[in-house]
Amino acid sequence: MGMSKYEKAVICFSKAITLQPEQTRLHVSQAEAYLQLCDFQSAAACYKQARLLEPGAFSDRLAFIYYLQGQCLFDQGLFLDAVEAFRKAAEVKPGCSAYRIRSLACLTAAGHHSDCLKLLNDCIASDGPTSDYYIFRARLHKLLHQTSKCYQDVKLALALSPTCPNARAMLLQLQEASEYARQKAVDRALAGHLPGALNMIDIALQNSPEDERLYLFRGTLYRRLKDFTAAIEDLVQAVELSEKQEREVRGQVEAKDKKDERGSMQEEAQFQLVLTYNDFAVQCFSRGLYAEATLLLNKAIEEEKGQAGLYLNRGDCFFKQGDWSFALADYQQAEEMMQPNDPAVRLRSAVLHNTLGSFCFQDGRFSEAADMFSLAIQHNPEVSQYYENRLKASRKVSNLEQARQDLICMLILDSTNEEVLPLLMNLFPGCSVSNILSSPAGQAVRVQLMDTIQACRSSSSDQQKLTEQLQKMTLTNETTEPQAEESSEAEKELKLCVNQQEMQITLKSLLQTTTEETTTITLLSINS
Repeated sequence: MGMSKYEKAVICFSKAITLQPEQTRLHVSQAEAYLQLCDFQSAAACYKQARLLEPGAFSDRLAFIYYLQGQCLFDQGLFLDAVEAFRKAAEVKPGCSAYRIRSLACLTAAGHHSDCLKLLNDCIASDGPTSDYYIFRARLHKLLHQTSKCYQDVKLALALSPTCPNARAMLLQLQEASEYARQKAVDRALAGHLPGALNMIDIALQNSPEDERLYLFRGTLYRRLKDFTAAIEDLVQAVELSEKQEREVRGQVEAKDKKDERGSMQEEAQFQLVLTYNDFAVQCFSRGLYAEATLLLNKAIEEEKGQAGLYLNRGDCFFKQGDWSFALADYQQAEEMMQPNDPAVRLRSAVLHNTLGSFCFQDGRFSEAADMFSLAIQHNPEVSQYYENRLKASRKVSNLEQARQDLICMLILDSTNEEVLPLLMNLFPGCSVSNILSSPAGQAVRVQLMDTIQACRSSSSDQQKLTEQLQKMTLTNETTEPQAEESSEAEKELKLCVNQQEMQITLKSLLQTTTEETTTITLLSINS
């Protein structure tokens, strides 16, 4: 039957329908004639009329016609028109997922990835998740540059079908892209370009968002860039992922070197977290936020109780807040953990005991004040002001012998002190400075004082050299970046809220001459 025959048939069926519009068969026959002429629109209209006459009938045929129309439009490159045809087919026969899948293909071909993703999510919600759906969505996320979501969908696909070749191939691609970006980040970090390294490690994390090494790397970069909040988030994530991996492999057979690597990774992440808490606390301290610094150091000590520097820093925070007992407890804890006579502890303890002694003196507890000043002298015997304070406290309790010895120490350490002359006239009436210093008692006090100072200096010289070396390493770290994977020793060194040089400046500012009436030692701010 030639084409002209189908055209004539369409005309004849139209006339028949005009005479007998209630005849369903006439509408169906006309639709089939239109279908032979590839007039899908007219064929669909005839079947729709037939469905009105017989509700529920011809649904499969009408859906098939829309499907054919959509396929022809797709082949012609009219993707959006094809989407509309497949949508109509899906409406006629909603239980058939093939029509929605063809719509997804059309939207993808048209470059409407966001619309395609929305439709795909509807398909997953209605049909239930499958590995094919997840792989399709992973590819869409990749096209939309949503790499981390792509990774998550690949993992979901593998969870449903562990042997899925497409999922395995995509996961391998993501891992390779992540490793490439990580190597670029290492190179940029070594070149000192930390922001560039941060950008590359962000890309690496998007391709592999469950790799704890990358969170550790980025957290360390954030710490060096002084973005401590972001650093803490990443380092906590690194620790949590390490613990999760450890739980997952527990009970499974695993190579010993892999276990050791995972354990060292977790330890490094925890230690970097401690350093970040400490650095953040040092920054808060320098800005006068002592309560906030204390809270951060509490977190650091909770994670790592074996770092003496953390107790020193927290002691400094308590000191600035006037919590003397807590400061003293932290300094004593640090002293137990450090080598004997470490200057970092000695200078702090001396200042603190001197401060406590001044408060005792103000309260009229002169004997306790003298004991406190003695402890200050024990920790730092080179400060004239400590001897002056103990001298005044000793006079209050009528310990003139101790007072005279302290005055001799003042003459040896600081003969220009304005307080010396009136005290000299009171304790050594009629005697000159030279007579006092050349006397047997003066010579004995000098020898004892020099021996004490020499012993204190010699015991702390090694620590001082180590401190200077660490300071040099820290300064070098500003221009020469360490390996991104393995932090240098300087990078792993705890920063102190008040360092050795600052403490010496603090001592000079603290030890101001006071009048005998108040004998109050004013504690100036510690430079940070």
